Amino acid sequence: MKRIVSAFLLPERRTGGKDKDILEGRQKICYSESIPRNAEVMTMAAKNKVKTDTVLKDFWRDNARFADLFNAALFQGRPVIHPEELEESDTDISSILELNGHMETVQKILDVVKKSVQGVDFVILGLENQQRVHFGMPLRIMLGDAFGYLKEYQEVAKKNKAQGYWDGPDEFLSGFRREDCLHPMVTICLYYGEREWDGPHSLLDMLKVPEELRPVVNDYKMNLIQVRESEDLPFHNADVQTVFEISRNIYKRDYKKIEEVYQDKEFSSKLGVVIGAITDSQELVNQALERKGGRMNMCTALEELKKEGRTEGITEGIIKGRILAYFELGVSPEEIARKTKLTVKEVEKILEENGELNLV
Repeated sequence: MKRIVSAFLLPERRTGGKDKDILEGRQKICYSESIPRNAEVMTMAAKNKVKTDTVLKDFWRDNARFADLFNAALFQGRPVIHPEELEESDTDISSILELNGHMETVQKILDVVKKSVQGVDFVILGLENQQRVHFGMPLRIMLGDAFGYLKEYQEVAKKNKAQGYWDGPDEFLSGFRREDCLHPMVTICLYYGEREWDGPHSLLDMLKVPEELRPVVNDYKMNLIQVRESEDLPFHNADVQTVFEISRNIYKRDYKKIEEVYQDKEFSSKLGVVIGAITDSQELVNQALERKGGRMNMCTALEELKKEGRTEGITEGIIKGRILAYFELGVSPEEIARKTKLTVKEVEKILEENGELNLV
């Protein structure tokens, strides 16, 4: 990953080494690739590199955490889902679609799936971990739920066919008996990203529908939970509360709040790995994995997080400087976005905040 460490205006000169010329002309903007402090740091980072998706799947496989997430997100903290009633379920909901003699296999695998036994019946609970905004997410959730229903429907139809008992031709043609029922699927999209989710929240948000047709177009809403905006979720599980609260405040750079709540508290190093994976903090992951006894305190970690925050603040300032310099040289916001790997909207916002662009 390339990290900008310097950007400044220079008089025309020849550059060498790792500095790269960005703009032609008398004034140039230069940047360099970040240089590790020493080989030991690089070795440590490589050794402790974790896959965020794997870490999060493992964290949510715990029934108590999983139940607490669903209860807080969907039932205002009421214990509707009970950990002791949860069972692991198949995450693979791939299915075969048949239409007009054409057959196609469609693959879909959820991150974590639990079966909640409600008396003699059950509910399927699915969790999708998402680290970036996905502008097709409501459709993905809808398809995942639909494939889950289709998979159960096909299993029921296969069982009915084997038994060979039908109450009339309608049941025979559908493969479904009058008394047959599918079990409900409830899926949560858990978004860990630092920036606000600005994507669609439902299927209708993805459609271009004339106003007069909106009431008759079927919608499909998405249960979206954002870590960065989780203050009002009434968690009861200490692990879930710790992960959400520290991650949220790291995103806000509110280290004082973390210090007030956690400086005298120890928690599992595994939670440190989860928080580090969510917030993309390699320093936090390193510290968590190197703690002896499987416990860690946030005191030392906070100092490293503050350093990371200061470095990121410097980096953000440098990026802003590059954007303003480009704009002064007549480069369009679209071209600036391409060069800085930002969105046009983000570039325009920085220009507007600095009085260089009026979007009204």
